[in-house]
Amino acid sequence: MYDMAVIGAGPYGLSVAAHAAAAGMSIRIFGRSMESWRDHMPSGMFLKSEPWASNLCDPAGRHTLGRFSAERGFEAVHGSPLPIGAFTEYGLWFARRAVPEVDERTVTLVTSAENGFAVRTADGDSIGARTVVVAVGVLPFVRVPQPLADLGPEHATHSSAHHDLSAFRGREVTVIGAGQAALETATLLAEQGARPRLVARADRVRWNTVPLPLDRGALRSARTPISGLGSGWTSWAYAQLPWAVRTLPATTREHIARTALGPAGAWWLKERYERQVPALLGHRLHGAEVHDGRVRLTLVEPDTTTSVVEADHVIAATGFTPDLDRLALLDAPLRRAITTLGAGRAPDLNAGFESSWPGLFFTGLLSAPSFGPSMRFVYGATYTAGRLVAAARGRLRGRRTQLLPRPAAPVSSVDGAAALREG
Repeated sequence: MYDMAVIGAGPYGLSVAAHAAAAGMSIRIFGRSMESWRDHMPSGMFLKSEPWASNLCDPAGRHTLGRFSAERGFEAVHGSPLPIGAFTEYGLWFARRAVPEVDERTVTLVTSAENGFAVRTADGDSIGARTVVVAVGVLPFVRVPQPLADLGPEHATHSSAHHDLSAFRGREVTVIGAGQAALETATLLAEQGARPRLVARADRVRWNTVPLPLDRGALRSARTPISGLGSGWTSWAYAQLPWAVRTLPATTREHIARTALGPAGAWWLKERYERQVPALLGHRLHGAEVHDGRVRLTLVEPDTTTSVVEADHVIAATGFTPDLDRLALLDAPLRRAITTLGAGRAPDLNAGFESSWPGLFFTGLLSAPSFGPSMRFVYGATYTAGRLVAAARGRLRGRRTQLLPRPAAPVSSVDGAAALREG
């Protein structure tokens, strides 16, 4: 029986595992290290966040991106975008140095068990753990517009499905969205010989400004502080005060998670994008069908009239939705029993990232509705890791988890929370 099983080996899972191992906990971490960065981001992309705001977190702060870049002989400096490939290599370097060996098997099921949880892998093996940390990243939660959902992957895909865009060379591709993923995907498509078109509901593309210098003097810094999420007091508050976001009413937190730091392109992408990618802005996707092997999209224009465009393929760069119902690796009765936040389907977490089921913790995107938008970025891993591990250690010193009776009838999130609290 392990003290902790960490499911997911991206920036959050690796950071939590580093803290847990340093605290002397017996742990297992599952997943392919940096998988979404290695396999689900197009080659040629750059990190949008500043390098200094993109550290994975170990307790001693030894395994930073700055140290990695110095060892490898390249610069990771403020105001200079870092290739995704370099950041991925940093994550793998961190994994080799800061955490126990990563078990690359896929976890297929987590169920309640005596004194904790049973964690089953794809090959049929099962291990016991007193606590479980769900650090699965964003891939289970891709959001695809309904008109595209039934077209099949040969005609429509999510942007996270692509690592090599060169396969689209010579083809006409429509990209849906107006955020960084959409803008950079469309740009890379053009640079690799495809014929992209951007379609977005937004009436204009928004661009982040060139980052302010870090050394600006006390007065200028006080007027416009710089944080890991950008410049300005609002971004600073989201970056530095996730605990304060968590104290807000549920409806306010949901609104912040849904709208804060909305779609925008990185400043360094603007010129490349504008000279290569035509766009239909203010156009809402209404319908999609396949006709003679091509995708025919029906769009609603700003004046409410409709128009039709065709493409060989459609890529939906439309983000991710935190939703427990999509987390199939959690046993269904366990999933239903977790208290969710407000009207959404994200877990309502306490200050230690623990859900209403004792010993079950969540990080990253699933924690954003509780702690705010910093949890959508690598930057949030530093806030998360130490607090979560401290809470897990406290849980291990406390009382045992109650088992969910089997078979269990479906329960509401409210009733489930009451039924699962410690006796």
